[in-house]
Amino acid sequence: MLLLAAAGLVAFVLLLYMVSPLISPKPLALPGAHVVVTGGSSGIGKCIAIECYKQGAFITLVARNEDKLLQAKKEIEKHSINDKQVVLCISVDVSQDYNQVENVIKQAQEKLGPVDMLVNCAGTSMSGKFEELEVSSFEKLMSINYLGSVYPSRAVITTMKERRVGRIVFVSSQAGQLGLFGFTAYSSSKFAIRGLAEALQMEVKPYNVYVTVAYPPDTDTPGLAEENKTKPLETRLISETTAVCKPEQVAKQIVKDAIQGNFNSSIGSDGYMLSSLTCGMAPVTSITEGLQQVVTMGLFRTIALFYLGSFDNIVRRCMVQKTKPEVVDKTA
Repeated sequence: MLLLAAAGLVAFVLLLYMVSPLISPKPLALPGAHVVVTGGSSGIGKCIAIECYKQGAFITLVARNEDKLLQAKKEIEKHSINDKQVVLCISVDVSQDYNQVENVIKQAQEKLGPVDMLVNCAGTSMSGKFEELEVSSFEKLMSINYLGSVYPSRAVITTMKERRVGRIVFVSSQAGQLGLFGFTAYSSSKFAIRGLAEALQMEVKPYNVYVTVAYPPDTDTPGLAEENKTKPLETRLISETTAVCKPEQVAKQIVKDAIQGNFNSSIGSDGYMLSSLTCGMAPVTSITEGLQQVVTMGLFRTIALFYLGSFDNIVRRCMVQKTKPEVVDKTA
């Protein structure tokens, strides 16, 4: 009976692998495609633009700082594979005025054609204890990280649906999968992106438009360097339990997943485990992916409990260290 059960399981898995490609989206061809990258003047956004450019895409870079945009343009152009490729730069704040965002997207499409892939990479981070963060910090992060992704996506979606082709990428964070000490404002804005992405994917999938949510870990970017200046001790110690990734590595994985139409894009073993643990009712690109999540859920949950326990221990140790001087003063 055991042999029959094992044989049945093997046959079932093989069947899934055979059927899986039939329900997976057709990969997007990047040569000649028009890719718009917000937050494309530095960090992960710039590396994504370079990766797409290396594969023959035409690039529109969107960011606020004109000087940084021009510097990024020069760097990206070094990776061209043919003389026809173009890098267009547009300076605009994608989180402030939808009509302005819509207009610049129209300008980009007039010059380089319809947008085939939009990468929402504009974002910022801010950390601190909940009661110590200004209320304006919550508003700012929701505006930049969430609305800064809503506006460009809203500006391109109609054309993508009409053409029956397109990719929309939302760059979230592992802090958008797991709430951590010090990230009450940041995690909230990144969790919101997932809700947007899941609902949007259900709407646009019949039109052959696919959404990807990327969950990069701490990545060696100017944004992380700025964040580390004000990061609470507890947050810093928790962050140090995982390695810092290179932006080039993160960009390659995001572009690969977006081309394939994968809903989730994660980096490394920790990223894979988190994506499986937090999959919930998220879409799957293939039956195989769904089966893998079902099989690994129990094991990954067990591992996650150890992680959570270690994070709680870090918070408690920091609390004890901070209260020790107070105890000494009272007994003196």
